[in-house]
Amino acid sequence: MADEAFANLDHDRARRTGLPEVIFCQGKTADQVVEIVGRMWQREGRVLATRASEEIAQAVLRAFPDVRYHAPARILALGAAPPPGEDAPYVAIATAGTGDIPVAEEAALTLEFLGHRVQRIYDVGVAGIHRLMERKDVLCRARVVIAVAGMEGALPSVIGGLVACPVVAVPTSIGYGASFGGLAALLAMLNSCAPGVAVVNIDNGFGAAVLAHKIVRGSD
Repeated sequence: MADEAFANLDHDRARRTGLPEVIFCQGKTADQVVEIVGRMWQREGRVLATRASEEIAQAVLRAFPDVRYHAPARILALGAAPPPGEDAPYVAIATAGTGDIPVAEEAALTLEFLGHRVQRIYDVGVAGIHRLMERKDVLCRARVVIAVAGMEGALPSVIGGLVACPVVAVPTSIGYGASFGGLAALLAMLNSCAPGVAVVNIDNGFGAAVLAHKIVRGSD
């Protein structure tokens, strides 16, 4: 552990858990994030930061020009794991709608940073279920499927009835008033009748990616 005035960095986390510490930028100042990125880069050789605002991203980019910033997903990445081989197992990420893509990209970019193959299947919600069925083969060959949906949150249950692999459901805050900022989708996913569906918190693409990472690594 490395003690700082505002951050107690856990440099041993990758050895213990198989996953390096990741910076959660929300609630931190730009100067704090820049300092943490610098210390982690010096020690770890790669850094991932989530929920990075434009202000924080610009401050980090000024200090570290090689940082990659993905604005819709609010992800900052510096360095990465070696890319996977073409025959490596992949995680499929499906969204119900285009509005769910920022959360899905948080998951996708996290997985790619960790060295996984990702297949993106976007805008295949149940309102036009033929779009999902057209990609069934891609879903069925995946090691894990991450299903991202707002509104009524039906997509993970449908996918859970089609595939043999684990499904990680991510409710999003997309929807009209009675969706209650994603609560309706969250409750629907928790009550899924399809077995083998795990649910993470609202808009938590990062958490879904970590769970998928551990499933894939555990099955290798």
